Amino acid sequence: MDIPQPTTSPEAAAHDARLDRLAMLAVRVGLNLAPGQELVMTAPVEALPLARRIVEQAYKAGASLVTCLLGDDQMALARYRHAPEAAFDVAPGWLFEGMAEAFRRGAARLAIVGDDPVLLANEDPERVARANRARSIAYRPALELITSTAINWSLVAAATPAWARTVFPDLPEDAALARLWDAIFAASRADAPDPVAAWEAHNAGLMAKRRRLNERRYAALRFRGPGTDLKVGLADGHAWMGGLSTAKNGITGNPNIPTEEVFTTPHRAVTEGVVAASKPLSYQGTLIRDIRVRFEGGRITEAHASTGQAVLERMIGTDEGARMLGEVALVPNSNPISQSGLLFFNTLFDENAASHIALGQAYSKCFVDQNLDKAALEAAGANSSLIHVDWMIGSAETDVDGIDAAGRAEPLMRSGEWVG
Repeated sequence: MDIPQPTTSPEAAAHDARLDRLAMLAVRVGLNLAPGQELVMTAPVEALPLARRIVEQAYKAGASLVTCLLGDDQMALARYRHAPEAAFDVAPGWLFEGMAEAFRRGAARLAIVGDDPVLLANEDPERVARANRARSIAYRPALELITSTAINWSLVAAATPAWARTVFPDLPEDAALARLWDAIFAASRADAPDPVAAWEAHNAGLMAKRRRLNERRYAALRFRGPGTDLKVGLADGHAWMGGLSTAKNGITGNPNIPTEEVFTTPHRAVTEGVVAASKPLSYQGTLIRDIRVRFEGGRITEAHASTGQAVLERMIGTDEGARMLGEVALVPNSNPISQSGLLFFNTLFDENAASHIALGQAYSKCFVDQNLDKAALEAAGANSSLIHVDWMIGSAETDVDGIDAAGRAEPLMRSGEWVG
């Protein structure tokens, strides 16, 4: 007797094919994983189908060992609902030190993101802030190896039901999940006929933009738009990056999939003016809307938000560097993520929809000399902090000027688009 075999619908087959391409991009384009290299990966449990494909691709690329750490939103919530008060000042330092040791020994780092953007919206903001601070302190040894590009690392996204509900609140869950996957595949170029070739062409465009900016050697940038008149001084000896990045281990990859930005390091003490966020910020499970801040002498002196005010205040109060800038990035409004019209409630996507700034830790790779020690980085103006939080300030109404050392302004962007 013939046993009926399960059939796969054309839609499911197409989805699986795009998952395979996204996994391939994560390993080959994002990490460019080297034969014999270990990989440390983190992922939400809902991302297992993608995580398994990435593990398969990593071993096909010659990985010696892949270690995957899974997270679960319901377990995270259980802490806030049932843990004793002292528990919010504790973090698994042993785990993060182990990750740091793996990186010191040459392991690559990949994170699959897909967290619920509003998971902690109804939790005590004081507890959230304490837990985040404890985690940031414990994670610092590993984070420093990432921000200094000691290793090749990358981020990639997986659609999850909770995330999809936030992006598409009016759709049934299955339809919302499918729409979010479509958006991720499109933004990540996983649905291109030849995804690797698509990334090669995209990286070439980003490299051309950063070469132009590095040739100009601007001393500062000025952003003007609705609620924004901000001058961002640039660090001494800064370098613009974007697209492909070569880690100190010699491996060249794309730290973010997707990416649309070129970025550099501001001088932590030379930012002045006011700036209004052009999109909400999803930060550690809380949505912060309508951020408006004032900078004086490089520091935030006033900060306001229509929702998430308490979380915003605790975020910028993490440490002294949390009130100062660690990154500034330029993104054209015409890029595919922006033109999708979607608010992703996820920094990996939303920061690539608009020009943005980041509070906190600077990237030491964004310097002409990428071997500066901590003292030299500080002297050049690089910021140091336990956090690195990107938030969006660009839009179709934003103009950006480059300002040279003599104070002369040159148009870089008008109405959110590159000039020239």
